[in-house]
Amino acid sequence: MVRRVVGWTGEVLLTLGALLLLFAAWQLWWTDVVADREQAGIVRTLEESFAREPASAPVPADGLPEAIGEDGAFAVVRVPRFGADWARPVIEGTGRDVLALGVGHYAGTAGPGQVGNFALAGHRTTYGRPFHDVDRLVDGDRVVIETAATVHVYEVTSREVVRPRDVEVIAPVPGDPGAAPTEAAITLTSCHPKFSATERYVVHGRLVESVPRAEWDPARWLTATGA
Repeated sequence: MVRRVVGWTGEVLLTLGALLLLFAAWQLWWTDVVADREQAGIVRTLEESFAREPASAPVPADGLPEAIGEDGAFAVVRVPRFGADWARPVIEGTGRDVLALGVGHYAGTAGPGQVGNFALAGHRTTYGRPFHDVDRLVDGDRVVIETAATVHVYEVTSREVVRPRDVEVIAPVPGDPGAAPTEAAITLTSCHPKFSATERYVVHGRLVESVPRAEWDPARWLTATGA
């Protein structure tokens, strides 16, 4: 009887181990496959819409361009340091469902190109891991935000690692919640270290140029310039 119990226990443990391995493979690989496909499709939809119907209406008071499609995407973010073809949709909100579809915009923070802090969040692992290489960014690297009317170019100025509760990094003036902003900034946040959520890796940047989409020259700006 004891041998049977031991045998059954062993079989159960082996089965559980196999299920855990399958779950890990799904979480770390298959979610990337699905998310990459979905996010690429949203980017294509945005770019086609931008080309077909350039925005002419004034930007709303909150600074956020009108969303295109039911997913809520309103911009495309490009980071040349991540690769010449790297592009992700920017979607309002930072909930789990949003971050599975692309890069999320922290509600209440500035819009693209606005004075204040245009703050974004993205997964570092799983679901397309848009900010997987966020720690590779260096001073001078470019972060490009494309909207229907305007393309905004930011340059990285600093990086830091903080605790999840240190929300002042997304304040209008990063690190100084009580200060009134006088310039347009950008902040990228993601989990740190990889495969953990104990800390946040944060990248700050400043706006260097906003170009009407009709005058946009990708060859000039879509390069990584940091050391």
